[in-house]
Amino acid sequence: MSGILDLVNDALGGDNSRAIGERIGANPQATQGAIAAALPMILAGLTRNAQEPGGADALHQALARDHDGGLLDNLGGLFGGATGGKATDGGGILGHVLGGRREVANQAVAKAGGIDAAQAAQLMAILAPIVMGALGRAQRQQGLDSSGLTRSLQGASESHAQAQPDLMGFANRMLDKNGDGSGLDEIVGGLGKLFGGR
Repeated sequence: MSGILDLVNDALGGDNSRAIGERIGANPQATQGAIAAALPMILAGLTRNAQEPGGADALHQALARDHDGGLLDNLGGLFGGATGGKATDGGGILGHVLGGRREVANQAVAKAGGIDAAQAAQLMAILAPIVMGALGRAQRQQGLDSSGLTRSLQGASESHAQAQPDLMGFANRMLDKNGDGSGLDEIVGGLGKLFGGR
């Protein structure tokens, strides 16, 4: 498993997952299902952005400037709704990572967890800074340049795809859509079946 995923999983372990559920008003099972659907979407979006011309350099600079990983040592503030600039701006991060596919992602996460779209949006806005914090910490600790960051992201996505191939497949299909909403029902419905028809 990549260092990025280790850091993310550590951040979401123990009481933290329960705290996220309390923050969004969802039970533990629903929270876990929604997190499982949300993470591959964020990872896939970041990986694709890094592969775009200039994308890796832009991400590398953003991490160095705003996401040093310190957030991972103080997640209570994030779960409590505290704001701390760009490091905790989940909405801003998702705007860059998912762009016009953000609402599609929220609907898919909602279906997977059996929660509503507003809860899913709140969850995504919590998870995005955690993933960016993990990336920033890995970049700093491992001395990654832009190319190394891209490889690390690709490795994390591949590890996630091996562990959860269906989820990563859904994430990539969602990102492949041209933004007009076509095929959304099929994607969201299929994701619901994957999680037992919630």
